[in-house]
Amino acid sequence: MKPLLTVIVPAYNEQEVLLEFHQRLSKVFDDLSPELDSEVLYVNDGSKDRTQEILDRLTEQDQRVSSIELSRNFGKEAAMTAGFDYAKGDAVVIIDADLQDPPELIKDMVSHWQQGYDVIYAQRTEREGETWLKKATASAFYRLISKISKVQIPKDTGDFRLMSRRAVDSLNRLREQHRFMKGLFAFVGYPQKALLYHRDARAAGESKFNFWKLWNFALEGITSFTIAPLKLASYIGFATAFFAFVYGAYVVFKTLLFGESVPGYPSLMVAILFIGGVQLLFIGILGEYIGRIYNESKQRPLYFIHQYHQAKSSRRD
Repeated sequence: MKPLLTVIVPAYNEQEVLLEFHQRLSKVFDDLSPELDSEVLYVNDGSKDRTQEILDRLTEQDQRVSSIELSRNFGKEAAMTAGFDYAKGDAVVIIDADLQDPPELIKDMVSHWQQGYDVIYAQRTEREGETWLKKATASAFYRLISKISKVQIPKDTGDFRLMSRRAVDSLNRLREQHRFMKGLFAFVGYPQKALLYHRDARAAGESKFNFWKLWNFALEGITSFTIAPLKLASYIGFATAFFAFVYGAYVVFKTLLFGESVPGYPSLMVAILFIGGVQLLFIGILGEYIGRIYNESKQRPLYFIHQYHQAKSSRRD
């Protein structure tokens, strides 16, 4: 049998673009058909629009289509995890449905996979349709986490990538609750290759990520793959204690030699507020890590499935 390619497509309220996306993906499948068998697995992450209705129709019309409907919206990371759990391919691609990432690039990914690479990730050279602030903050985040994390996470790289069967099996062994998938992709290792491309604007609809969600996403990445904030708290705490000791010794020495005619209320308040602020800041950082330990300890399932429609052409159990 020819190798099997599975394409995972997480979808949340993507009714406006799904049909166009599937049309372009089907053309890619047709071009690859001499070398590979292909199938697509759509994961509906609790959409509120007609996404599931469209997926049901595609499942009936195209024998290469499978779909998973989650019981509610669990978030993109959980939806991708569900896709990887159910993907059967010798090679597995993850791609969004909004057409910012061109499905046609999958053919180049397959070519590199056939050369022996386990992970081929698409690295953006341009980001159309995004504000300068989002581009700047994203660039700063990737550069920051590359410096403080022991796992080297490629910069300017999203979720769009191809992974070999052994890379997917390794990824599926990582079951933590707080899933920063870009870090997990890098964590599994194996030979990897960047594929440069120009990222387009969304074909339709609006991005599901606002700045609050992006901020929380950045926190997930930092707390999942580095304890640098905790080390920083230790260093700043030590430095603050050291300077407080030096200043305290200076005050005592000055008082013993010259006395103190005027109470030092302003300087006392500044010192108290500064030290109190530093303490509260790092108590909050500790709280972020402790909260994640608490969530991991509950060991809840990452997602629940409402229904699963398997592709009619699926040849593997």
